[in-house]
Amino acid sequence: MKINIAIVGSTGNVGRKTVEALERRKFPVNNLYLLSSKRSAGSFIKFRNKKIRVENLQNFDFKKAHITFFCAGSKLAKILGPKIAKYSTVIEHSKHFRMLKDIPLVIPEVNEYALKNYKKKNIISNPNCSTTQLVLALKPLHDKFKVTRVVTSTYQSVSGAGKASMDELISQTKDYLAKKKIKPVKFTKQIAFNVIPHIDVFMKDGSTKEEWKMENETKKILDKNIKVTATCVRVPVLISHSESVNIELKKRFNIKQIRSILSKAAGCKVIDEHKNGGYATPAECTGSFLTYISRIRKDPTKNAINLWIVSDNLLKGAALNGVQIAEVLVKKYIKNN
Repeated sequence: MKINIAIVGSTGNVGRKTVEALERRKFPVNNLYLLSSKRSAGSFIKFRNKKIRVENLQNFDFKKAHITFFCAGSKLAKILGPKIAKYSTVIEHSKHFRMLKDIPLVIPEVNEYALKNYKKKNIISNPNCSTTQLVLALKPLHDKFKVTRVVTSTYQSVSGAGKASMDELISQTKDYLAKKKIKPVKFTKQIAFNVIPHIDVFMKDGSTKEEWKMENETKKILDKNIKVTATCVRVPVLISHSESVNIELKKRFNIKQIRSILSKAAGCKVIDEHKNGGYATPAECTGSFLTYISRIRKDPTKNAINLWIVSDNLLKGAALNGVQIAEVLVKKYIKNN
């Protein structure tokens, strides 16, 4: 079955990566409608050797699209998401719908079954990018050993805050090297040659919303009984998030078992050699569909392991995961309508 696809926010980071993922995955697209605000309408984006003109979102008839990828932020999603969902199944990338009861929050390799009731609202939510790469590694370990507690510190690239934030890192880097005064705009402090332990707004308990998202989304996707605590940090990297993760397990294990299980985990690749360079970093993971797992070792203080997890936050953390959700819909649901 050929599918008509619309992408709201097609000129942004996630929108453009969604176009890329559709092409690389050979998704059965019939018509591709690229949508944006009036400001970006009229530009062109290449798809399968053709240039497709970006249309004004306000003038589009969503009855023409089987599936709409919404990549335009939570404020607009709150207003337009339910309206679009009356005519087209919405795969939504912002934080707005993730924790709502009747909205499935889905990573296909982990909880594809959650899609069975997606028609209640006709909206499917894509998890936070840092949550996605974490849960991909947790899932097979939880199945075998039961994960009881997770402690993670993230090293999140600036692309997670949008293209303007990427531009700011580049401009600040130039200013720093030229010994010019740096004036933060998108960030609360200088991001070039620095790290900022602050992503999203602060909450009453002192944690940030990004940390809250990781904790609560992991519970919704995998198991409400898992205890999760996170510290989320923005680092001067353009693309790909990294995470240092300590995972406490209920059942006894050995590292050989852990490595074997993670090596077979869907969507993951283990690079774990005890030598210089025998691990994954953001530089070589950017552009890959896989989530990389390195530095696998036992925590000697408890029945736990330590991992280093790296993934392209714009692909598996966003666009790719959305396209994989659409693939499941086409395979199991839409064709039966």
